[in-house]
Amino acid sequence: MKFIWSYMRKHIWAIVLVLFMKSLATVLELFLPYILEYMIDTVAPTKDVRMILLWGGIMLSVAIITRFISVGANRGSVRIARKCIYKVRQDLFTKSINLSGDQMDEVGLPSLISRMTSDSYNVQSFMQITQTIAIRAPFLLFGGIFITLTMDTGLALVLIILAPILLVAVVIISRKGIPLYDIVQTKLDNVVRIMRENITGIRVVKALSKEKYEKRRFSDANESMSRSEIKASVVMSLPGPVISLAMNIGLTLVVLFGAYRVNKGVTQPGVILAFLSYFQMILMGVLILNRFFLNMSKANASANRISSVMNRPDGLETVSEGAEAPSDDYIIFDNVSFTYNGGTDAAGDGSSVSAFAGGSREKTLNDISFRIPRGGSLGIIGATGSGKTTILNLLMRFYDPQEGHVFIDGRDVRTYELDKLRRHFGVVFQNDAIFADTIAENLSFGRDVSHDDMKNAAWNAMAGEFIEDYDDQYEHEAAIHGANFSGGQKQRLLISRALAAHPDILVLDDSSSALDYRTDSLLRKNIRQNHDDATMIIIAQRVSSIMSLDQIIMLDEGRIIGIGTHEELLASTPQYRDIYETQMGEV
Repeated sequence: MKFIWSYMRKHIWAIVLVLFMKSLATVLELFLPYILEYMIDTVAPTKDVRMILLWGGIMLSVAIITRFISVGANRGSVRIARKCIYKVRQDLFTKSINLSGDQMDEVGLPSLISRMTSDSYNVQSFMQITQTIAIRAPFLLFGGIFITLTMDTGLALVLIILAPILLVAVVIISRKGIPLYDIVQTKLDNVVRIMRENITGIRVVKALSKEKYEKRRFSDANESMSRSEIKASVVMSLPGPVISLAMNIGLTLVVLFGAYRVNKGVTQPGVILAFLSYFQMILMGVLILNRFFLNMSKANASANRISSVMNRPDGLETVSEGAEAPSDDYIIFDNVSFTYNGGTDAAGDGSSVSAFAGGSREKTLNDISFRIPRGGSLGIIGATGSGKTTILNLLMRFYDPQEGHVFIDGRDVRTYELDKLRRHFGVVFQNDAIFADTIAENLSFGRDVSHDDMKNAAWNAMAGEFIEDYDDQYEHEAAIHGANFSGGQKQRLLISRALAAHPDILVLDDSSSALDYRTDSLLRKNIRQNHDDATMIIIAQRVSSIMSLDQIIMLDEGRIIGIGTHEELLASTPQYRDIYETQMGEV
């Protein structure tokens, strides 16, 4: 609850006003049965019409005023809760996008989504009801008991005996419900994960006719979550029937005992009617407390999940002093070794899964060393899982290596502020994202990029022709994930984005796989001619995409098995020669 209060206390005076208004409304509501009793037992016997109308008018006025104040308090609580949860979501989003690769792997993308959505909703609901029903319930419960004691002590004893028993039952059951809602939210993460996988991979599912398989997989996860949710709901719903049964028994006793006392002339009929109203108020107070503890159980579980992300330390801190670069080359990898998640089972299923690349408990990279001069170019080729993308993850400092060092422009990358480090780069990753926005916004991407720079980048990336065929050209709207573009068009747009800001380092990770050989060749020619000052790293499956570069690395299971020019690798590295001969039809 400390986490929730840390956001609510910033609106303390607005909350105090809401609590005051709700308290005032509840106190006025408590006086309505008392006024009714006074009218029946005192005013009505006088047969004075004016007094009856006067007290009837007072009762109606109190009811109307109570309603207006209560509505105002409810609206205030909604506004405060909305402001608080807006800040929670903003802070959680900011923290999420600044998590290191290791932290992202540990939390998991589906879990972050459910924390941003369902968990934040649970917290918002609790923030709202805390300001309304949390203050209303004690007033109804204890205020009702106090007033009934002043009216008839004998009848009030029935309430005094029942109320503590019911409160204890509510508290005990609610404490058992909190761990159950933790389990529910964890199961929800799994449901979100499967849903996300199927939505993003829907074409593959349909192409392989795996709809039934995926439906069954989702059904299993959904059923598991439903069982956990039912169990939690059953436990938390137990107080409701218990409270209703106990209060109905109490109500019956009040009627019987009250009728006996009226018959004896000890109690007035109006007192019995008032008691019945107060009994309903007290019942409502206990039920509201039950609802409050139910929401608190959900909110507590959700707040713990959100705060577990928010309270994480900064994953990759900038260090004041790093290792000394061994040479004057612009980019240096010096005996770098790396394992995703430090070799631990972060996924909890026997394998480590990276948010940026497939992880493994074996070393993903082992003793990697190479150097690129400023303005030079490097190609990286190797089988799937050989560590190609991992080199880029370390270069851009999504992760830090367990051994060795990475240098850019003579500085250990750990000494750069992350924002300044990544401004050096123009990058296209595998399966990179086109966002649902205009082409211009996708190319500029919030950077200070002129229209001329965007246009030049698009033509250099062989995208200018198809963009300017649209009536609205650069204002043409892209669909989610660029669904209204072909695979080749998306790759050319992504390369345009990378070129638009004139990066110092251009990184292309298998970014031309959907292009035909002619377009790929022309694109590389444009980059060499118009961005010759950029240091370039290209990961490719095609030898033709990298054979003209200054230097090529051949990777195999995280190790460099060949390094040199295209001609040198043909002569020295059989694996590279096999790939070349296969692709070029020389076998």
